[in-house]
Amino acid sequence: MAVINRPGQPPLWKRRSTVQDLLVWLGWLAAVALTVACFQFISERTIWAFVWDAPRQGADLVGRMFPPAWGYADQLWKPLWDTINIATLGTALAVLLGVPLAFLAAHNTTPSVVFVRPLALFIIVASRSINSLIWALILVIILGPGVLAGILAIALRSLGFIGKLLYEAIEEIDRTQVEALESTGANPAQVLSWAIVPQVMPAFAGITVFRWDINIREATVLGLVGAGGIGMQLEASINTLAWPQVTTIFLLILATVAVSEWLSARVRHAII
Repeated sequence: MAVINRPGQPPLWKRRSTVQDLLVWLGWLAAVALTVACFQFISERTIWAFVWDAPRQGADLVGRMFPPAWGYADQLWKPLWDTINIATLGTALAVLLGVPLAFLAAHNTTPSVVFVRPLALFIIVASRSINSLIWALILVIILGPGVLAGILAIALRSLGFIGKLLYEAIEEIDRTQVEALESTGANPAQVLSWAIVPQVMPAFAGITVFRWDINIREATVLGLVGAGGIGMQLEASINTLAWPQVTTIFLLILATVAVSEWLSARVRHAII
C-alpha cells in the first residue's frame, strides 16, 4: 500500500499498481539472491571443521588461562603507566592541532570558504579514515618502536575526531551573540574570544574528555605493533603461550578502562 501525505489532513492510503507491486517483489528477490550469493562466497572460503571445533578449542584455551599469574602484575605497572601517558599526551597534542583546524573548517569562522575550509576538511577526513593501529604501524617503521610512535599515532587519529565534532559545534552557535558584538564595533578577534569561544567551551570540554576515554582503550593495543605500552607485554605473553599472564594483562586493562570510564563520566558531568 502506498501512502500519500496531505498537509493538514490524515494520510491517504492508496493501493499500489501492478507494476509497483512487481517492482517491490523484484527488489525483495534481488535482496534474497544477494544474501545467498554472499553466503556461498563466505562458505567456500571457510574451513567449517575449525568452526565446529571452535567451542572445544575455546574451552581449552580458557582453561589454560586460569588461574591468572598475579605475580606477573609487578612487571606491568610501568607499561600500564606508559599506556596512560600515550593516551593523555596523544590527546593533548590532538587538541593543540585540532582546535585551530576546527575553526578553519567551520564555515562561519574560516578565513576562506573556497581554499582554507576544503583543505581543513580534507585533513579531518584523512585523519579519521586511518585507524590508530595503522598510524602506529607506519610511525614505528619511520621512528622505530617506542612510546613516541604511540603518542603520535593517537594524536593523528584523534585530530580528525576532535576537529570534526568541534567545527560542527562552532557552526551551531547562536548568531545573535556574534551580531551583538559586531554591532558594537568589535574586531574579529574580540568576537571570537567573547561570542564564539564561550559558546563552544562546554562542547570542547566534553569532546576532549570523551576522546581521552577512547584513547585509553586504543593505547592498550598499540603495543602489538611496537608502539609502546602494555600491548607489548600482551604480544610477548601470547607469543610465548603464557596464557595466565595474558589473563592478568586482560584484567589490568579492564580495570584501567573501567576507571577511565568512571573518571571521564564524572568530569563530563561536572563540566556539562
